[in-house]
Amino acid sequence: MYKFEVYKDKSGEFRFRFKASNGETMFSSEGYKAKASALSAIESIKKNTSGAEIVDQTKAEA
Repeated sequence: MYKFEVYKDKSGEFRFRFKASNGETMFSSEGYKAKASALSAIESIKKNTSGAEIVDQTKAEA
């Protein structure tokens, strides 16, 4: 099962990571001073990613 994990880093900021069903971290967030801000970012990702486009910046320009 995929999941978001919220944790405190060494400097005391709140961060989250998104883990795949095999337990591997797929991505991690920046640091937030408030836990509520980290939780808000997670909710924003959950709400807004279904329509997100993929921008391939590795394509060579003609």
